Amino acid sequence: MAKSRDRKKAPSERATLENEEQRIEEQSVDEQKPKRAISRRSFLKTGVGTAGGLFLASRLGGSFARAQDYPALGNFPVRGSTVVFGFNVPQTGSYADEGADELRAYELAVRHLNEGGGILETMQPLALTGQGVLGKRVDFVTGDTQTDPDAARASARRMIERDGVIMFSGGSSSAVAIAQQYLAQEAGVIFMVGLSHSNDTTGKDRRRYGFRHFFNAYMSGQALGPILAQEYGNDRRAFHLTADYTWGHTQLESMRNSTESQGWTTARNIMTPLGLQDYSQYLTAFLNSDADVLILNHYGQDMVNSLTQAVRFGIKDMDRNGKQVQIVVPLYSRLMASGAGDAIEGIFGSTNWSWKMDDPGSQAFTQAFEAEYGQPPSQAAQTAYVQTILYADAAERAGTFYPPEVIRALEDHDIQGIGPGTTTYRGCDHQAFHDMLVVQGKSPSERENEFDLLETVAQIDRDSVMYECDFFPGELGPYKDE
Repeated sequence: MAKSRDRKKAPSERATLENEEQRIEEQSVDEQKPKRAISRRSFLKTGVGTAGGLFLASRLGGSFARAQDYPALGNFPVRGSTVVFGFNVPQTGSYADEGADELRAYELAVRHLNEGGGILETMQPLALTGQGVLGKRVDFVTGDTQTDPDAARASARRMIERDGVIMFSGGSSSAVAIAQQYLAQEAGVIFMVGLSHSNDTTGKDRRRYGFRHFFNAYMSGQALGPILAQEYGNDRRAFHLTADYTWGHTQLESMRNSTESQGWTTARNIMTPLGLQDYSQYLTAFLNSDADVLILNHYGQDMVNSLTQAVRFGIKDMDRNGKQVQIVVPLYSRLMASGAGDAIEGIFGSTNWSWKMDDPGSQAFTQAFEAEYGQPPSQAAQTAYVQTILYADAAERAGTFYPPEVIRALEDHDIQGIGPGTTTYRGCDHQAFHDMLVVQGKSPSERENEFDLLETVAQIDRDSVMYECDFFPGELGPYKDE
């Protein structure tokens, strides 16, 4: 069901609104243009010479010149005074905590789009005004992915076909993200990926209609490998437990490549099913091995269960090969750390973002989130919020919701003031590059409050984890207007 923060309108206001909606419906053009956009007709009436006019049109990047020629595509054109976004998150299953925090962030992003605030105060460059997008108020619908690709596709399809969303976002599983990304390409509706860490999302399964802000498994491996070698030495033998789906597979590959490049060897890996409650049989296999590092390629409640059980098995207190046994969690989050409690002490991992980052964009978002919900946001929330704002800003810059033009506005556009440094969705694969963090779990005595669970060990510059466009195979596919 669509949610809106519209106040109840007076009769005179409703009449004005109805007249305005009727006028919009009667327009011969497909889409209402923002008030500040220059229409083709008014441009010609300015008396600017033909040569000068063509030059200016060219400088505007072509969107102006074609604004009235866009055909219907996906849910474009957008009619009426509102535009609808879809937020499809896991409200049940192993990643439900992340989904709940994503949903809080999406609602906050919509409020800021309609009323201003948050990173609209810090983001540069910025086309948004805090008065909706392209003159339309933003509304939204929600769905439950159930952390299941089939359920996620069904929910997303309902949003597209029944609710008419112009963009959808969300998810806390790479398998779910990839399934929705293919649907987005088929339907001609842009998908702003939520929490997805698999290399495949912007690798072999990249799609023109999908964009990812979250970092990936390769980046985690590149950031963590040198720090693990520095902390634990180059002569280590690793044992992996890995979630058996696309994210786990690429996380295993990335961590194995990174640690082996530091001199480590890999004793064994065991694939584990998603949503498992009892990891004892797999931890027993580790105990029967000669490995001295246990790497848990698990996320969400799965990580909480595997880590807490590993600690109860006494693995952190063991000595092997003349060294103390260590546990590593390559992909960390504050929500997972909270669930695992004291078991996180001393555990290394990587994160996309932290609410404690002190750049203006991070603080603007954190303060707004805390004021609304009484707790700091998670990295999942930050990605959800940023994805919504960046889509809206791209539409505003493009001057249209026509998907191919919004896609072109997102590609290779540098943004600052939404987190540390510069963020860019690379045009060749739609992977965003920005700084990321290596973190370590704090002991109870080191924590300042219930949310202060992870210590930042290093802020990793985006150039340190960047790779060539063809490092992973894959093709984006067409814009669908060629």
